[in-house]
Amino acid sequence: MSLGQQIAPHLPFLRRYARALTGSQAEGDRYVRAALEAIVAAPEEFPRDIEPRLGLYRTFQAIWQSTHLEESDAGVEEATESEAIARKRLARLAPLSRQALLLTAMESFSVEDAGFLIGESPDQVSTLVSQAISEIESQTRTRVLIIEDEPLIALDLETIVRDMGHEVCGVAVTRDEAVALAMEERPGLVLADIQLADDSSGIDAVKDILAEFDVPVIFITAFPERLLTGERPEPTFLITKPFQRETVKTTIAQALFFDQATVPAAA
Repeated sequence: MSLGQQIAPHLPFLRRYARALTGSQAEGDRYVRAALEAIVAAPEEFPRDIEPRLGLYRTFQAIWQSTHLEESDAGVEEATESEAIARKRLARLAPLSRQALLLTAMESFSVEDAGFLIGESPDQVSTLVSQAISEIESQTRTRVLIIEDEPLIALDLETIVRDMGHEVCGVAVTRDEAVALAMEERPGLVLADIQLADDSSGIDAVKDILAEFDVPVIFITAFPERLLTGERPEPTFLITKPFQRETVKTTIAQALFFDQATVPAAA
């Protein structure tokens, strides 16, 4: 099996990680392309003594760690309002903490593998994860709309959201109900299932909502590969069912971390 065939199944999930790390589909994809270009340019340097997924993420990490700080500094004057706010928040949060959190909670790497990827010990990875959760949650608070037709899953999401200190402004089970609630409540975050109660689509509901106002969205689906094809605009934030509570908390924190409408928690 060629190197390309070995790493291809892992690319959609690397794109997911990159987008969560940068808060942008375009920026995340740019870093992934750079990693792939590095692999194509020097395939003999790709680590062969570890599993392909770990080698792929290791290559990406090398690209990210060597370029993003310089680019952040160089682009300060040209930053949009949203980007400027994200950079201020990034400045208050150690980059390694966020990487450790995403690699373990979202990408399901062990603390040992995450440590290998970021160059830290397993114990230090655990410490970084705890720091990241505390720091991100202290910076962001908002109102959340949940679009989910399974009562138990919706209840679980409500509990997670409230435990993080956010307010649930409504739970919708159909497209029409979701749009109506969004127009009435103007949430600061939307958690959206894909398949809804009346066979309507959470994707269509989100499109309707985003046509009226900007809001960060996290999609929740049992089939993430259907949304991570690389053939059309893809969600920046995506949770796979069945999900872990820490994955949901991490993704919510990341989505709000880059949203200019989110307000800091009171001291």
